[in-house]
Amino acid sequence: MSKFGDLIKSDIPILIDFYSNREEAQEEKATEVLLEVATNLGKRARVIKINIEKNEVLTKALQIKNDPTFIIYQNNEMKWRQSGSQKASTLINLVEQFL
Repeated sequence: MSKFGDLIKSDIPILIDFYSNREEAQEEKATEVLLEVATNLGKRARVIKINIEKNEVLTKALQIKNDPTFIIYQNNEMKWRQSGSQKASTLINLVEQFL
């Protein structure tokens, strides 16, 4: 978890997609959404995926119960959190609020 603590200290916004092993079609769509977000934001923000099944300690610490759960961190602080699928445009607009 110390690596996670180092990750969220960033002064640029970090959008994290906490996911589990989805069906192939769902995973493909989710990946497309995150690629669009990352492409649009460029170096102004980071986009990261974390598998909740492979990171159980972190998942429990953050009380993540739904797949997917998106969280935006900046300067070691959670700025926004939402469970459920999101459109790329929604995620881009949310991250841009913290730029």
